[in-house]
Amino acid sequence: MNIGVVLDQIDLGSIALPEFQRGYVWNREQVRGLMGSLYRRHPVGGLLVWVTKTEGANPRGEGPVSPGFVKLLLDGQQRITSLYGIIKGQPPAFFDGNVQSFTGLYFNMETEAFEFYAPIRMQKDDLWINVTDLMQKGPGSYMAKIFQTPEWENKRELYSQRINAISLIKDIDLHVEEVTGDDKDVDTVVEIFN
Repeated sequence: MNIGVVLDQIDLGSIALPEFQRGYVWNREQVRGLMGSLYRRHPVGGLLVWVTKTEGANPRGEGPVSPGFVKLLLDGQQRITSLYGIIKGQPPAFFDGNVQSFTGLYFNMETEAFEFYAPIRMQKDDLWINVTDLMQKGPGSYMAKIFQTPEWENKRELYSQRINAISLIKDIDLHVEEVTGDDKDVDTVVEIFN
């Protein structure tokens, strides 16, 4: 299932976080590492979900939960929460943690570095682009700037490829392993997770 679909499934309530899961604990370095790995198309691991009846699911947060069955995210919460925050520009409904951990991530088209916003270094340097803005608006406005900036004439194709690589992170497939069956209760699922 690609990353964009996973995030949409969270919005629809088809994927939720179980109440017994810890809150969001990642720091900025871990978020930068995840984005760097995805940008370079390195493996970042799969997801483990428990497919269970909605009526007994007990999900975390105030988000919607789909009727019938829901997939509770057992492993991958930190990665998915980070991606949700970066791509959608806000934390998911089940979020419990420090939103600053994934807010204000920028990418340098020349060095291919991901860094969190530093005004003194970035505000007058057009090579730095806001990753969330790119994810939400698409690459079009950035491409226009690339082709309108004379000093980038020899790097237009390179910068365009790099912008597209970030934009296409949403299309990367993640393996989703499902724990299913009527015999699976919370204790069994926690044991599988551990």
